[in-house]
Amino acid sequence: MRKIVIAAAAAFGVLAMAGCSEKTQDAADATASSAAEDMSGAASDAADAAGDAAASASDAASDAKDAAKDAGAKAADAAGDAAAAASDAAADAEAELKK
Repeated sequence: MRKIVIAAAAAFGVLAMAGCSEKTQDAADATASSAAEDMSGAASDAADAAGDAAASASDAASDAKDAAKDAGAKAADAAGDAAAAASDAAADAEAELKK
């Protein structure tokens, strides 16, 4: 009888350990699945942020190009105005010398 009780207790212990192991495995699977979902979400957020940063950089480059173009046009206008003023001054000086 003693051997039967010991064998039954050992069998119960093995079954209890198997049930515990299964619960642990299920919990580990759930944890791994949750971690994978979190990583996927984080990767998606990082990709969105990188796309937004690239769009912002493109917009900034376009704005800088437009600003440089405008500055070049203003510089050309100013140079043209200076040349016209110099030409007018030269004409005025020549007219004064002829008097």
